[in-house]
Amino acid sequence: MITNTGTSTEQTDVDRSDPVYRAWLKESVRRVHADANRSADTHLLRFPLPGEWGIDLYLKDESTHPTGSLKHRLARSLFLYGLCNGWIRPGKPVIEASSGSTAVSEAYFAKLIGVPFVAVMPRTTSSEKTRLIEFHGGTCHLVDDPRTVYEVSARLAAETGGHYMDQFTYAERATDWRGNNNIAESVFQQMRMERHPEPAWIVATAGTGGTSATIGRYVHYMQLDTRVCVADPENSCFFDGWVNADADAVCERDSRIEGIGRPRMEPSFVPGAVDRMIKVPDAAGVAAVRALERVMGRRAGGSTGTGLWAAFRIVAGMLREGETGSVVALICDPGDRYLDKYYSDTWLAAQGLDIAPPSAVIDRFLATGEWTG
Repeated sequence: MITNTGTSTEQTDVDRSDPVYRAWLKESVRRVHADANRSADTHLLRFPLPGEWGIDLYLKDESTHPTGSLKHRLARSLFLYGLCNGWIRPGKPVIEASSGSTAVSEAYFAKLIGVPFVAVMPRTTSSEKTRLIEFHGGTCHLVDDPRTVYEVSARLAAETGGHYMDQFTYAERATDWRGNNNIAESVFQQMRMERHPEPAWIVATAGTGGTSATIGRYVHYMQLDTRVCVADPENSCFFDGWVNADADAVCERDSRIEGIGRPRMEPSFVPGAVDRMIKVPDAAGVAAVRALERVMGRRAGGSTGTGLWAAFRIVAGMLREGETGSVVALICDPGDRYLDKYYSDTWLAAQGLDIAPPSAVIDRFLATGEWTG
């Protein structure tokens, strides 16, 4: 309604409702919810440890999601968040800054609701991740300097009229940490019948920080005694930023462990949700992921190895202190995405990584329970 007072034109009632858009929005949200209903929960696997230790180690296998990684949960939450906020619009591209796995999952959901998708990624991202993004209908925009992914993503969104998803800001906001079958609620439901149903520790790794924030908040909300540990790789600022309470901490080099480790303290990383942090050398993370293959016949990515090394260290500490209980870590994504990296001796040599010493530490730990790393 426009009221003319004779001297000025004053708007007192503006209706911008759009029935066509609302119908598209309802259908898009339905499709995303339907994907969740079709996907069975991921498995909780037991890593074999000697029974006499009195400590059980579990791995939450997030590689079994439809897009093969932990980031499937995040992408679903981000799309629902963007849709319900009115940010994602019909025919307009969704753009994301990513090191790969989030982009694979977001390309899947973009295709599901019929919008274009562009992933802005470092040029060093594995070729398999690039292939998977394109398989799901996405486009890859590669940059030479990983630190520019944020600004390039924002610029592309402005130029196209699209939406910059910005996982590094919204990961911890988009996920319902009180429940709604988030990863924390899923773990505790699956642990109910185990001999130590409330884990002493849950070990996560941080790319956005959203997973550790969700787990930590859920633990606090449910008044549980479980503690949260974040394992951080080399070339990442999260450990130093957390230890020194420095929100401006930075790292000049890019992480070699795809999907985790960041050059800045991301907005979605919530320090107060974390009880402990362990800095993990990259060689140790690779050694751990190769040990996982030897022991359980499963290949996983480097982020899994980083968390598994920290979990081994925690179990050894519990043994040393005479404690019993359970520890949960994550299988974040499958190893077939990294055959030319973490499973390639040529790549290890080019990176100057010697996994023999940490492999010996793991072998000794699994045989005796002693930790020498």
